[in-house]
Formats: sequence, structure tokens, C-alpha cells
Amino acid sequence: MKTHCLDVRGALACFSRPEMKVERYSYPLMTPSAARGVLDAIYLKPTSFRWQVERIALLRPPSFIALRRNEVKDKANVNAIKSWIAGTKNPEPIWADGDRATLGSDEKGRTQRQTMALRKPAYRLWAHIVPWPGHEQQASSFDAQFVRRARHGKCFQQPYLGCREFVAYFELVENEDQRNPPVDVNIDVGIMLYDVFDLSRPGAAHDRPAISLFPAKVEAGVLTVPAWEDAAVLKVPGGA
Repeated sequence: MKTHCLDVRGALACFSRPEMKVERYSYPLMTPSAARGVLDAIYLKPTSFRWQVERIALLRPPSFIALRRNEVKDKANVNAIKSWIAGTKNPEPIWADGDRATLGSDEKGRTQRQTMALRKPAYRLWAHIVPWPGHEQQASSFDAQFVRRARHGKCFQQPYLGCREFVAYFELVENEDQRNPPVDVNIDVGIMLYDVFDLSRPGAAHDRPAISLFPAKVEAGVLTVPAWEDAAVLKVPGGA
């Protein structure tokens, strides 16, 4: 399969460590799942193929910044959203402020959380498309469509860097020799989040999370990502 190359940057990013239950503390660089999310936002056919990230390069050294963010406690109900889309019920807002009498519960409203984010992150991603069984003959078409979309800046939704408010901007790299090389840094990240889904098969809307991890090392500015099937990728039994 053809390897595609993409430069990604933004003002802020936060790739949260899963062991931090309340406060958000970012890894020093993008996770493979976040990189896959950027590629999915540009071009995705979930029943036909998935993305396999190969490498993630740092184009700037990691620089952290401490932020305090307001986050709503409540979550939108999936069934309610479907009924809003179908027009069978009127949309209801998620309230950020109000007393107990107004909100009806202490589980609603907003809370302030500390975030240790990354400032001005910039990465170079290498990845290839993995067709699902029965779609192998369409591989060249998938590659061509991704290149066409990425070249013109098209995406299904705005990519983001860990949190939706941290917008990601991307550019297709067609000649790496004309680009700045990765920064020369070495980082032993330790055990890093690989993905939150089972990448062995096409996903379904109601799939449970399937956490996977891997030992991550940045060498000369580049993190090499093993294939999901590789023994180095640790699958957590039972999913979440």
C-alpha cells in the first residue's frame, strides 16, 4: 500500500494520558489514535478500509502550557440526538450554569479542570490505508481519493488535536526533501495509548471501547508505530 505523508499543526493540543482520571495531562506528542483521527476526518470509508499509522515525527520540540478549562458535566444522550435529527423531539440544550433547582441534579452544570497542554504542536504523519477483506481491489482508488482531498484541504469535519476545541490544520506532503526535517530529540515516552477501538475488523456504532497500548520511544524526532497486529501492541482484555 502507498504511504501518505501529512504535516499537521495547531495552536494547542492535549493527548490525555488515560491514567489521569480527572485532570488532563498530555503525552509529549500525538498518539497513534489521534493521528488516525486526523486522517479519518479527511477521508474515511469505515466499511471499506482503516488507516494504519506508520510514523509520527516531531517538527517542534514539546512545549507544555498549563490551562484551566471549563467543562460541562452532562453528556448528550445518543437516542435523544437521533430523535432531534428525526424531528420527533425538540432539541434540548446542555446547561453549563444553574442551581440544583434549575438543573435538577448535581451531576449537571460545569466544572473547572486543570489541563497540561502542548503549545504550538507540529507533526509529520506517515500512514497507509488497510482495505477490509473484499475491498482490496479498490486500494488504488482509495489512495487517489485521499490525495485529491488532502491536496485541496478537504475534510468531512475539522480535524483536532486531542480536544475538539484544539483545531488541527493539515497539508499534504508530496516532496519531503523540500520540507524541514524532524527535530533531533529522543524521548522515552513509556507505555502509550495506541487506540481505543478494535482495529481487527470494521467497527459498529455500539461497539465497546477496546483499549490498546504500546511502548513508545521517540528517536531522532520520530516515533515508529508498530502495526496493530504486532505483538508489541498490548490489547487490554475485556476492552475498556
